[in-house]
Amino acid sequence: MFIGHIMKLNPVHVITSIEALLVFSATIRVALILYSEWHDAHSFVKYTDVDYLVFSDATSFTLTPGPLNHAQGPLGRWFNLGDPYRRETYRYTPLLAILLAPNKWLHKSFGKYLFAGCDILAGKLMHKLLVDVILPHAHPHTDAGHAPPPHHLTSQQGVKSSHSHPKADDDTKNTAATPISEGAYSRRAALLVALHLLNPIVIGISTRGSSESVLSLFVLLTLFCALRGLWDVAAVLLGVSAHWKIYPVIYGVSCVGVIATEHQHGGGKARARGMFHRVTQCVDVFVTARTVRFAAISAGTFLVLGVLMYSVWGYPFVHETYLYHLHRLDHRHNFSPYFYQIYLTHPSISTSAVAQSPVWKKLLRSPLTSFLTQLILSLGSGLFFIRTRQDMVMGWFTQTATFVIFNKVCTSQYFLWYLLFLPLLIPQLSMSWPSIIKYLICWLGTQALWLSQAYRVEFLGEPIFLRLWICSIVYVVGHSWVLAGIINSYRV
Repeated sequence: MFIGHIMKLNPVHVITSIEALLVFSATIRVALILYSEWHDAHSFVKYTDVDYLVFSDATSFTLTPGPLNHAQGPLGRWFNLGDPYRRETYRYTPLLAILLAPNKWLHKSFGKYLFAGCDILAGKLMHKLLVDVILPHAHPHTDAGHAPPPHHLTSQQGVKSSHSHPKADDDTKNTAATPISEGAYSRRAALLVALHLLNPIVIGISTRGSSESVLSLFVLLTLFCALRGLWDVAAVLLGVSAHWKIYPVIYGVSCVGVIATEHQHGGGKARARGMFHRVTQCVDVFVTARTVRFAAISAGTFLVLGVLMYSVWGYPFVHETYLYHLHRLDHRHNFSPYFYQIYLTHPSISTSAVAQSPVWKKLLRSPLTSFLTQLILSLGSGLFFIRTRQDMVMGWFTQTATFVIFNKVCTSQYFLWYLLFLPLLIPQLSMSWPSIIKYLICWLGTQALWLSQAYRVEFLGEPIFLRLWICSIVYVVGHSWVLAGIINSYRV
């Protein structure tokens, strides 16, 4: 009866009512998880992601300690826990293995339901952000019967108000004749959230057993608290997010920039003259009690979690969770152009070949070659594009997109890291339909071009690595062009 009711839902109602959207999205995910169990039992090609098997095995190792399987930290034996890193290719925090403990004693698909649930919670959080924060500022109420934009997004708090620009004044005059109700905000927000919850990639990632949705929820919670000015809570959540997977640490720069800008607006210092005085003033702006407090809480949370994990699981935790990614040299083909350089310089006989390699080969093989470029662009964009809390969605989207585009390893799963912000960003963009179609074709077309060549390498065994590398270059240029178009369409 419940399934029949779902099938009778009006499609328009599903994407404009958040309640119907959440129920429909959850139903799809539950149905796919149930299907995955049948599919995996009857097909050689499995629906379940291999990463989910890695998570489950790591959980088994953690919960079943033995003489050759015990946590290697100083306090490891006190807790009678095994070592999740006994499972090869498990390179995640031990908290993930513990979180999936019900996989062993309740049901093997528990983790999939958990990840799908995080998807739904993320959608609900997106809707609340859109209704309470983003849409009221992008399309403010203007008549006496409606509330103004939320107080935590006003110019007194360091955020651009609608009276800061002539264009915003024109928008206010236009909307005065047609005030927007709370119900209209909710419907618009549901439509935007549907772009995420009904995205086949998002659905597939979580129902196949990838843990990306857990991190997405942490990141959205961090953004939610930051936009509301709950900086202490945001700092804790940022530390937790960075512990779960290291890349969210880049958002710390933009958070510090916003806190510093709000403090500067409150103080109103005059612009200094001379290079030395400008540098001094810049230090005064960014190094304040509030920014130091945020950095200390965030870094402290990260360090406390790290110390706790190290005390139980020891060096394997540090190496597999963090250090491995710093020196990782992946010569297998992926979207990143760096794969070809690593492939050409990858020693195939012994490590002694590394020491005898020319300097240019060592430079190409060094992870710093890609890491420095990636770090400069992602951190720089956080400081350049973010001036106020209103800019944080755009800033985090830009930071994450540059991080992914210029990462030394890039797969389709990484695209979800920045697509997460797209439903929140769309209300702040001004882009024509021809431009939308143009950028969408480029974004999808460059991936399709690369995948067509990768298929020939992976499944047909054709030695066309140079051609695949050229496609990787096209991917970087194409996605960078799309990102530039989105930046240009941002309404400030």
